Amino acid sequence: MSGMTSGMEGTLKAGKADFSVVQKGVSDLSFSKISENRTGEIETLKDVRKATGVLLGYFSVGNNPFFLVWGVEEEDLTTVGIDIVNGSSFSQEDELIIGEAASKELNKKVGDKLILSDKEFNITGVFETSVFLQDKGVALSLKKLQEIQKQEGYVMMIYVELEEGANIAEVCQQIEEKYPDLITIKSASELGKVDKGLELMDAATWAVSFLAIIIGGIGVTNTMMMSVLERTREIGVLRAIGWKRRRILSIILGESILLCLFGILFGALGGMLGANLLTLHPALGGLLEPIYTWEVFLRALITALLVGLVGGLYPTYRATKLSPIEALKYE
Repeated sequence: MSGMTSGMEGTLKAGKADFSVVQKGVSDLSFSKISENRTGEIETLKDVRKATGVLLGYFSVGNNPFFLVWGVEEEDLTTVGIDIVNGSSFSQEDELIIGEAASKELNKKVGDKLILSDKEFNITGVFETSVFLQDKGVALSLKKLQEIQKQEGYVMMIYVELEEGANIAEVCQQIEEKYPDLITIKSASELGKVDKGLELMDAATWAVSFLAIIIGGIGVTNTMMMSVLERTREIGVLRAIGWKRRRILSIILGESILLCLFGILFGALGGMLGANLLTLHPALGGLLEPIYTWEVFLRALITALLVGLVGGLYPTYRATKLSPIEALKYE
């Protein structure tokens, strides 16, 4: 989920842009439709250095049905964070530049041709950005993409670069007040304004995680209960020779936590393997990129410890309440 969010954030805040402007009220970014004239109007506002309109589209290329295509003016390539590392930028409407990741994936290089929507394009350059979604796509003339998608005179979003020292919040408020049909996006936390799909996926992720914690807690409790029952006589012997309840408690809880730590180890390895396998699918590989951060593993570790503690509480309570005499009689 964090990989998709990171990719979307990079798309909405690319290159030199401080924030982006999209149509208000849409349920998905792809539905955003803004008059191209608004780009020039926003650029004239106070503290705005540059406003760049772009159009995005998804096309079926090879085995990938979600191949990202950027429509942008040639002079705005640097503004949106596209740096050409090989060849040159497009100068004609039948030319395009390809992302480095897409170039390797499709085995295409400068001089080759690429077909988009039954139209043949010459590849004039290879570019790279800091956003994997961009690097797995291509960029071509804004007017050409508008023509292909039959959206002449419209863009999907507008990147806004501010003057040094400008107040982002004030400029965003100014734009939203002047254009009620538009909304500004400044960070990943605001992605839900234009992409309800991400909100639903985030909610589903939390629901699945919560369910997994409950199931894991029940599993740990059941396992530890069986362990306590099987070792009832052993616990009675330990109590009879003078072991305190606190020592018994630490042993049972320690086993419970150790069980969860082994679970997180194998679970993390399995999750990483599964995520990498998913990216091998052409359709998902163009949209997802696994991101493994220390924060993710730390949250998983804390969750495992809590599950171990909670799951081991009742079995531990049962073990400490056993009478040595009754435990020694247990068969």
